[in-house]
Amino acid sequence: MLNRRTLTIIKRELKVRLFSRTFIIMTLLIPLFMFGILGLQTFLIQYTDVENAFLVVASESQKVLDNVQDELSRMPKNQDGNIEFMFDKLEKQKLEQRLSNIRTQILEEKITGLIYISDQALKNKKVEYYSKNPNNNVLLNKIKPSINKVLTDMFFVGRQLSTEELEFAKNNVDFNGFRISADKEIVEEGIGNTILSFLFTFLLYMSLLFTGQMTMTSVIEEKSNKIVEVLLSSVSSRELMTGKIIGTSITGLAQMAIWISPLIILISTTWFVLPPEFTLKLSMWHLLFFLYNYFIALITFLGLFATVGSIFDNPQDAQSGIWPIMMLIIIPFFIAIGMQTNPENQIARFTSFFPFASLIVMPARITLVDIPLAHLILSIIINIATMVLIFILAGKIYRVGILITGKKPKWSEVVKWFKYNY
Repeated sequence: MLNRRTLTIIKRELKVRLFSRTFIIMTLLIPLFMFGILGLQTFLIQYTDVENAFLVVASESQKVLDNVQDELSRMPKNQDGNIEFMFDKLEKQKLEQRLSNIRTQILEEKITGLIYISDQALKNKKVEYYSKNPNNNVLLNKIKPSINKVLTDMFFVGRQLSTEELEFAKNNVDFNGFRISADKEIVEEGIGNTILSFLFTFLLYMSLLFTGQMTMTSVIEEKSNKIVEVLLSSVSSRELMTGKIIGTSITGLAQMAIWISPLIILISTTWFVLPPEFTLKLSMWHLLFFLYNYFIALITFLGLFATVGSIFDNPQDAQSGIWPIMMLIIIPFFIAIGMQTNPENQIARFTSFFPFASLIVMPARITLVDIPLAHLILSIIINIATMVLIFILAGKIYRVGILITGKKPKWSEVVKWFKYNY
């Protein structure tokens, strides 16, 4: 229902939101927040270290112990001296008694743990670690390469392999991925599109939740302060809801366009060159689809958030109605993040056509794999149909709820509002 009165409401929303300090601050803070989170994660991973670890390394074989001791002494990560080792030749049948003797020291953290390398480890590389904290991967990842090298070298002793052959045997297989697409171009796949998929998903998640909460709070405030009664003297409830949602959606779209503008510059100019492993397989239509999809997602979810805001008189009561909407955003968010290891799994395929979930999953999926045009069109049709249906249902509740104040309605009453004709 786009008429002169609706356009007036849209202009009002744009004026209030586009030039507000909140819009400017959030436009700047969200990218900084994202880079801050990634930077903090990198910092924590880089500086998460082991302090004053004391490990007992035991084995049935003195030769294994000697080789492990020699290899650990060369370990670069041990040059700071924060890990100390004690080596102990120990038969398998005496292991339980040894653990019993040092149990108190382990629990008091005087001994970090005991590593036991049995004779069978020379065949299956199964090493046992006994500790109060057996899941300390930071510590284990420091010593795994050294022990693995010893076991591998000893396994090939006497097999008449050259040094080059032995080094080759110790290396893991390294896969280089090449994407085959409909345009007949085969290009090597880096991690650029994976990072981009995470970026798109995170931006959708954060902006939908933030903008939705802001819209709901705005509706509640207008309802509580009787502002809505003044507005309804000039426009209908449907015109008010339409103008508010579209105005807020345009604001959100402008904000998103600002956030992804570096990508637009990156793919439309030759000013910047990324390293080969970060090369993006991205075209302008990907970005246009993302913006279009985001606009549809905004209208759809803002319709739901505005509806909840019209039902309740305060944000505290509204929490009982908002959590199902949040689940419609949070669950697809985790699906989109999880599918980055395999974007063609069955859950990813199904949810990319499922109402609400498609709005978050499909943009991430088309970034990772080539989607048939028919699938993309089907997703668009489903999303538009969902948006129209939500708009119709939200309008029925909004027109009644926005005028009812003074009590918290029951959900059975809200259902009856669908039947009202005023």
